[in-house]
Amino acid sequence: MEPISATLIVYNEEHNINNALQSLSWADEIVVVDSGSTDATLEICRQFTDKILHRNWTGYVDQKNHAVENAKNDWIFSLDADERVSPELRSEIGELAARGFLKRGYKIPRIAFFMGRWIKHGDWYPDYQLRLFDRKHGKWEGGSVHESVRIDASPGFLKGDIYHFTYRDLSDYLRRLEIYSNLAAFDYQQKGRRAGLFSLLFNPAAAFAKAFLLKRGFLDGTPGFTVAVMGAVSVFFKYAKLYELRDRGI
Repeated sequence: MEPISATLIVYNEEHNINNALQSLSWADEIVVVDSGSTDATLEICRQFTDKILHRNWTGYVDQKNHAVENAKNDWIFSLDADERVSPELRSEIGELAARGFLKRGYKIPRIAFFMGRWIKHGDWYPDYQLRLFDRKHGKWEGGSVHESVRIDASPGFLKGDIYHFTYRDLSDYLRRLEIYSNLAAFDYQQKGRRAGLFSLLFNPAAAFAKAFLLKRGFLDGTPGFTVAVMGAVSVFFKYAKLYELRDRGI
């Protein structure tokens, strides 16, 4: 049986972390990296693990790699605080660990719960995430946002879902839009991207059409339409803020 360490990074996640940790009860070890929580997050974490590390925030990639580096096992399963392991995924990972992993990492479909239903189409599903991997052959990489695991070989694919309890409501989405659009704009700037009238007009419209029509977001009804609009709004603000950075001479 290949032992697996589960890793999480947290900051003031008292409303999420209990269910996330409960869904990891199968793991041989749980490693939590906290960046200064002031709510009940740490008290809840102590009910599930004694391996809680304190580290000032240095970015998603650094925090997640720190958790991986401090795990005792080479095989890592990474979960975010607003995610849960489905029973199907738990069973699938257990079977893999018992017979031996054939790949150096595995991508897992992630399904989001939003506006009272699971979003099964559009840009939000299957939203494959590489979360199960051998740390000898992979690590977290990326910019300020959209970090992901990179391995030195082609991954396998699992069928069981990660449950994603993303935005609590539209107000929660708008609050996070301000943060993530700023980070994304800086990343775009570092990559040499430019923003102008064409990108502000075309890119959001293209994002909506892709999610709602090409990826059949319309099959999720009103929530699917809302998700497609949210994606378009997100793209607009990323490029608008990129244009603003240039305009301000940053």
